[in-house]
Amino acid sequence: MDQPRKKSKWKILFLSLAGINGLLLGLFLLLLLWPVSHSELPEKEFIEEVSGAEFTVHSSKQNLNELVNGYADKLLKDKDNKYFVEFDDDVHLLGSIEAFQTDIPFSITLQPFVQENGDLVLRPTVMSLGLLQLPKKKILEYVKKNTPTPEWVEIDPKNEMIYIAVTQMEVKSNFKVKVQQFDLKNDKISFRIKVPNKTLGL
Repeated sequence: MDQPRKKSKWKILFLSLAGINGLLLGLFLLLLLWPVSHSELPEKEFIEEVSGAEFTVHSSKQNLNELVNGYADKLLKDKDNKYFVEFDDDVHLLGSIEAFQTDIPFSITLQPFVQENGDLVLRPTVMSLGLLQLPKKKILEYVKKNTPTPEWVEIDPKNEMIYIAVTQMEVKSNFKVKVQQFDLKNDKISFRIKVPNKTLGL
C-alpha cells in the first residue's frame, strides 16, 4: 500500500511543479508579447517666450547626483518603490520593482541628449530586469508601470526613451529652467534660469 501512495504523492508534486513552471512561462510570454502602450510626450515649451532676466548656472555630476536623488527620495516618501540615479559618463537608473511578491532589480544605462528647447531626452543603451533578457521596450514598459515619476517625466517605451521636460518643472518662485549643456564625460553641466518679470512684480 505504501508504494502506490508514494508514487501518487510524487505524481502530485511533479504536476504541481510543472503547473508552476507553466504559469511562470505563460506570464513571461504575456509580458513579452503584450503590446507596448503609447505615451503622450509633453508639448515643448520655450522659456525664451517668457519675459524676464536669464542667468546661467553651472553644476557638476556630484552636485547633480545629490540634487536628483534628494528629489527622488522626497517624491517616493512613504512608498515602497526606491530608485537611485547615478551620473558618470552616462546616466544610470538603478532600482527595484515588486512582482510576484518579490523585489526584482533593474538597471538602465542612458545616454542624454539636449533638445532645442532645453528639455532632456535619455535613450537607453544597456538594460536589465533581474535575470530576464527582454527587449528594451518591454523593460521600459515594466518600469513605467511600476515606478512613479513626476508629471514632467515621461517614459516612452514605444520610442525607447525617457523624456524629461525640464522646462515644465515646478520650481518655487515660478522660475523657468532649461538645460544649456549636459556633457557628462567632461563634467560640463549648465542650466539657463529665467526669472519672469511678474515674479519680481515688474
